[in-house]
Amino acid sequence: MTTPAATIATRMRHLVPLALRRAAARVVADRRAADVERRLASLARDGRPIAVGPWLGEVGFELLYWVPFVRWFAERYEVPPDRLIAVTRGGAASWYAPIAGRSFDALAVMAPDDFRTRNEDRTGALGEQKQVRITALEEDLLAMVRRGEGEDMAVLHPSLMYYLFAPYWWGHRPIGWIERRARHVRLEPPPLAIDLPREYTAVKFYFNDCFRSTPAHRAFVERTIRALADEGPVISLSTGLSVDDHAPCEPDIAAMRGISHLLAPHTNLLVQSAVVARARRFVGTYGGFAYLAPFYGVPALSYYTDPGTFSVRHLDLAQHVFARSDHGGPGLLELRQVPA
Repeated sequence: MTTPAATIATRMRHLVPLALRRAAARVVADRRAADVERRLASLARDGRPIAVGPWLGEVGFELLYWVPFVRWFAERYEVPPDRLIAVTRGGAASWYAPIAGRSFDALAVMAPDDFRTRNEDRTGALGEQKQVRITALEEDLLAMVRRGEGEDMAVLHPSLMYYLFAPYWWGHRPIGWIERRARHVRLEPPPLAIDLPREYTAVKFYFNDCFRSTPAHRAFVERTIRALADEGPVISLSTGLSVDDHAPCEPDIAAMRGISHLLAPHTNLLVQSAVVARARRFVGTYGGFAYLAPFYGVPALSYYTDPGTFSVRHLDLAQHVFARSDHGGPGLLELRQVPA
């Protein structure tokens, strides 16, 4: 419920001329950037190994913001790979190559159910998924990394990136605000040997805020996958692992192969990445995972059902990045609304 103080603050804000509000937002953003860059420079001079993470959030934020931010940090401050330890989950360490010389996987030391429960507790305590401060789960994981390294280390935590990039998400700064502090490059396919068809379509449908679970939408998914199977082999990326809130909604049809038999909790994103990187196209739900294929130069067709349920700021940045010639050019990420 809106408090009287919040109502008064909103009214007062609208009394301030727009030009003045924008100028104030620029000043605040510039101060944030200067603060972050001072802290990053100090971290680079520290000399100790640097744990990068832990990353516990959405795949889309990791691909679009966090990994490019870490890459920019390493390049900008000339931090060699042997100092960086990527702390992530599910085999996503391949996305950090070659900037991080080694890695630590949360799901290699925690059972999926335990990881999911503690991660849900973390988001509940924070009131959001964004890692705006270090929580008990992250402290525990960092302690495990320290024991494994056998020495003390510094930490580059995602909260610093969230603090820096917030002015863009708020609409106060343009895409250039991110581009100056992130390096988006085409990912190299993981060196993982998997027996796959010569040509195939990778699919990953699941329900989320912008792809609602209804009988009509389930029927749409089934029709879509059957039509794709008529054109050639289809490989489902649904893992059967319960580590997030993305329940699959794909039909079980004979013409579609799955990869669940290839997966372990600590390798599920590694295997999915290898499958996506070799596909001729990706088709599925619009969400953070839809960014993975374009980062490998693979065209992605993503569906949503409800406009207004996802941030256009993330989509604008993704399409801006993927439109560049070094990624593949315009059209690499296509969105379509499911017909009513």
